[in-house]
This record gives sequence, C-alpha cells and structure tokens, in this order.
Amino acid sequence: MMVKKVCIIGAGIGGLTTGALLSIKGYNVTIFEKEKMLGGRSLTFDGDNLTLENYRKILSKFSMSVPFSEPTLEEIFNKNMLKGYTLDLGFHSIEGGTMSDVGRAIIETGNKVEMMGTKLGLICNRGFEFPLVKIKDKLRFLPLITRLYLSGEKTMKRLDKQSIAETIKIYAKGKMITILELLPRVATTVNDLDKISTGESFRATQSNLRRGSTPVGYPKGGLVSLSNAFADVIKENNGIIHLGKTVKQINIENGKVKGVNVDDEEFKFDIVVSNILVQRLFNIVSEKHFPKDYIKNLKTLKGTGSLCAYYSLNNIDSNLMGKSFLFIERDAGVEGKDAVGMIEFVTAIPEAGIAPSSKYLVQSYIICTPDEAKSKKTLEKLKETLDRNLEILIPNFYSQLNWAIYPAIWHLDGVAKTIDNIKPDVKTPIKNLYLVGDCVKAPGIGINCAVNSARILADLLE
Repeated sequence: MMVKKVCIIGAGIGGLTTGALLSIKGYNVTIFEKEKMLGGRSLTFDGDNLTLENYRKILSKFSMSVPFSEPTLEEIFNKNMLKGYTLDLGFHSIEGGTMSDVGRAIIETGNKVEMMGTKLGLICNRGFEFPLVKIKDKLRFLPLITRLYLSGEKTMKRLDKQSIAETIKIYAKGKMITILELLPRVATTVNDLDKISTGESFRATQSNLRRGSTPVGYPKGGLVSLSNAFADVIKENNGIIHLGKTVKQINIENGKVKGVNVDDEEFKFDIVVSNILVQRLFNIVSEKHFPKDYIKNLKTLKGTGSLCAYYSLNNIDSNLMGKSFLFIERDAGVEGKDAVGMIEFVTAIPEAGIAPSSKYLVQSYIICTPDEAKSKKTLEKLKETLDRNLEILIPNFYSQLNWAIYPAIWHLDGVAKTIDNIKPDVKTPIKNLYLVGDCVKAPGIGINCAVNSARILADLLE
C-alpha cells in the first residue's frame, strides 16, 4: 500500500497534534507554518531574544495589541526587562489540568510534558475563597453531580439549545447559581449567559468528572512545551515542519484536493489539512468549489476576545502560590452585563520555569467580545478591574511590580462555542480536505478542542 502524503497548513496545537497522530500511523506528514515559530495562537516568546519590533509585528498578525503597560513597552524593551522570562502570546489556562486532553494526547504519542494542576478559588470583596467548591458543597450537589456523570449524549444534545441563563432560572439555587455564573463563562470565553449552551458546558464538566482531574492547569516551561512535544514526535516519525513558509493556495480539481502552492512552488499531496482560522479559509482556496451556505457560515462565525495581563512581581504570599482564582465583575458594561476573569499563580511557582530566579510571573485575563477588545474605553475599565482584583489578593501590589503588560485580543478562540455559532465539521465538502483546530466541531474548549479535532480526523482516516 502506497504511503499517503499529508499537508498540514499551520503549526498551531491542532495542526501539530494532527501531524503527530498521523505520522505515528505511517502517513508522510509535511507541515507549512507561515511564522518562524511553532504554536499559532498558543505560541510562546523567549524574552531573551524578543525585540519590540518583532513583538508588535507578531501581535498584529494575531489580532492583538498592547493598549497598556507599566512602564511603557519602549522602556521595558530598552532596559531588557523581559530577560529570563517566557511569555505566552495570550492567556491559555488549560481545562482539565493534569489530565487534560492535550496532556493525554502527548502521552499517547509517546512523549511527556509535566502539567501543573490546581483547583479554582473565588476572589471576594475582602479576600478569597479557596477552593470554590468545598467538600460540603460537593455533598450538597451530589444528586446533580451523579445525574451529570451518568448522562448520555442524547441528554446533552437536548441541552445544546438551552442557555445557561435558562438553566440557572429553572434549576439553580444558592451556591450553584454562582458556579453556573462562573464556570461556563470561563469554559467558553463568553460573558453572555444567554448565548452559552448548557449542553456544551455540561460536556466539559462531565469530562473532568470522569477523569477525576484538577479543573485547570498549565504546562511547565510555558505553552511552547506542548508544541515542542508534538513537533518532536513528528520529526521522530520522519515528518517535516517548514517554518516561515506560507501556503498561498489549496489546489482542487473535480471536487478533490490535489496539493498546495507554497510561496512560488507547487506541491502534490493526497490529503490537505487546514489549521488556520476557518474565517480565512477562502483566502487560500477558491469559493467556486464550495456550497454557498457553507461559505456564508464559515465567513460569519465569530471568535472570542479578552484583555490579558502579565505581572512580574518581586514577592508573592506563599498562600497564593500555585493557585488559580476566578472573579466576577457585576455591571461591567460588557455584553452579558457581568464580566468574568481569572488570575493564575500556577505560573508563578518556580517549577513553572518561566521567570528568572526570585521573580514571579502572574498571568490573568478578563473576558470580553472581539468588538469590546478594540474599544479603548471598555479596555480601560477592564484593566482597572484586573488590577483591583489582583490588589485584593496582593494589597499594594504596585510596590512589588517590576513590569506589567496588558495584551488585548479580538480573536482568542477561533470560533466562540455559543448557541448561535454552528461550528463546521472536520470533514469539508471537498474530498480529502479537512479542518482542525478550535474552530471546528469537537469536544472541549480552546486547546483541548484543537486536540480533539485532530483525534476525530485521525479516526476518520483509519
């Protein structure tokens, strides 16, 4: 049997996972990535080698900007303040923590990345509550947890069109209201509870219950550790990754993929897999090959947004180290009225390996829509909210601050997992053309969704 040649466009987590899974199965894998680094929207910067010009250039390519920093970005870079730091492009806390889909996928491919997991706490006006869900709460919720654990896909599909807002009105009481106001928002990066699917939210919770894992986690060494682990598997199985190479066109004849054009060169492939944003698919393939409804759906799908913050601090209370905290800002002036965010100290522990000795890197974010992420007035209010919640945890944190960078992003998740957004399937109307990444229909959110889309494709090609 002839070995099939597979082209993967984009070295994001979805593309790299696909490459690893298929190369293990014996496919001849070639990945083309237009940037000179791995990871896509999960890429990681090396502070030792990063210049202000390159930082701004990469941000603009990924629908991002830095509206605020302390001190100015110019001063941060001129004084080499990022030396010794590893900085992710945007905020990506990984659902499922130590037993996340991405962590398990890496293990299954024969590699290993150490994940640091944590429970979630809640920031209150005068301090914090940790963990958010205590043993007494679990006992109180036991009947609901049991039903959720045992629920089948038929039940989940019935709940797909029911919003979390409706579920809260019908079923939630006491602390369950708070939990349902927080966790579905964090899971989907969407504030508007009327748009969040109960089915999708419960699937994510059900998955965590069955694994018995920590709610969230982060890989040692930064997100680049995930990309490198998959890339190593690809190379060990004779796959090739071309960085700095742009696919200009996907070639189709008679409804079937024939190959791609990379820069000025044409390559023949049996299978082509796109890991780019689905909204941009028709920048590299002619619309004439696709049904009109398919084109319209892909072009109108909406992503998510947020304002992130990276704080470099000299000291952190040991009681905060390794923990993650949620907060909810009431009447925040955003779509959905209230805004939810997270402040993570998992990245601050020395084992994370992303800050110089005796320095601590804290990452955080607050959810907003893509349009809100472009509004300076809205961002100013969201920045104040982030800082205020950090100050609740670390009073007068400014006295410990080395620097702070606040990236705004108006395309965080490729496609928002909401009731009104119908994600496309991995399989397209074109024979042997497939889609992977967090833009497509697959279990999980963000990185986990990207990984699961690769699993679906690998199963399809068996």
